[in-house]
Amino acid sequence: MKIAIGSDHGGFELKTKLIAHLNENGYEVDDCGTYEPKSCNYPEIAKKVADKVAAGEVDKGILCCGTGIGMSLAANKVKGIRAAVVSDAFSTKYTRLHNDTNILCLGERVIGPGLAAMLVDIFLTTEFEGGRHQVRVDMIKELEK
Repeated sequence: MKIAIGSDHGGFELKTKLIAHLNENGYEVDDCGTYEPKSCNYPEIAKKVADKVAAGEVDKGILCCGTGIGMSLAANKVKGIRAAVVSDAFSTKYTRLHNDTNILCLGERVIGPGLAAMLVDIFLTTEFEGGRHQVRVDMIKELEK
């Protein structure tokens, strides 16, 4: 599985730790920046990751900033993206099961690296249930038109 990952300065340290975790677990990682903890604009990074996910160049995306909120707002502007901010295992599992999210957004200032790695694992291994949930995901897709 190929994962695009990106962060702004507020999520840089978390992104660095998650890249190591992903590599250790056999994922192919496409680091979309930022490449240093210097102040940068999160919408630019969110767009890079979201464009790759939407185009099918990668299987899923992960975005990190201070809270995860800014990244999710920006990523969700790209057609075909369903990005969710999570900070607990239950929400992470169900955003995949019921919403077929394709980008996980995490806040470095909200959760620690151990929890973040666990949430990434849940996100990447939980399959979408489909069924009645597919109808609702299709309704979300209609909103993009």
